[in-house]
Amino acid sequence: MAKAKDIYVAPIKAADANRIIKRLHYSKSHTQNSQLHLGVFLDGRLEGAMQFGPSIDKRKMLGIVEGAKWNDFIELNRMAFSEKLPRNSESRAIGVAIRIIKKQYSHIKWIVSFADGTQCGDGTIYRASGFVLTSIKKNTSIWEAPDGKVATDLSLRLGKQKPIINSTTMTKGKAIQKTGAASMQPFKDAGYKRKLGFQLRYIYFIDPQAKQNLNCEELPYSKIGEMGAGMYLGNKREK
Repeated sequence: MAKAKDIYVAPIKAADANRIIKRLHYSKSHTQNSQLHLGVFLDGRLEGAMQFGPSIDKRKMLGIVEGAKWNDFIELNRMAFSEKLPRNSESRAIGVAIRIIKKQYSHIKWIVSFADGTQCGDGTIYRASGFVLTSIKKNTSIWEAPDGKVATDLSLRLGKQKPIINSTTMTKGKAIQKTGAASMQPFKDAGYKRKLGFQLRYIYFIDPQAKQNLNCEELPYSKIGEMGAGMYLGNKREK
């Protein structure tokens, strides 16, 4: 039986990473701004991938660590693994990815990532990998269309997802295209609803000094249960 130590992590082409992420990730999508693509192999077969790149709102992320520069950090944008990978493959793969970043991208001081506690999970893998929990917020950015499709408010406002307009909101819904969706109101009028749940932010500090400059509170993992933000495989956890 294969063990986590049997997996192999190595850079792969963006097209290969995008393909497996779209197949395995719960969102069925990859991020356009990913720059580093790492494949997770077992017995020579690609069974997972991790994609790293700049944060969409990089300016906002800079304030998390005092004195941080534009190239001091990177975001783990997407991560997906097939069920064929052995137990604990996720934490091992992240560990290898961190070592690759340390060696090949020495300017990177910290890695940020987000756990989607509205659709997926609360970040069990990040906690097992030594990430620091820095934020737990009620979801404000993930919306569900009348047909059940899910998208972020940013992608909707930027027109990256075709608006869903049902018959009862046809007139109001047309405002989405006319206004360019500068706000979420046209989508609300068309029947979009904000999904209930939480967004959790985690940071892995490669540079210990960067952790000393953390500009927000380091939250205990127990805070997740206290706030009712626990989720695993899309199911809400009990406290």
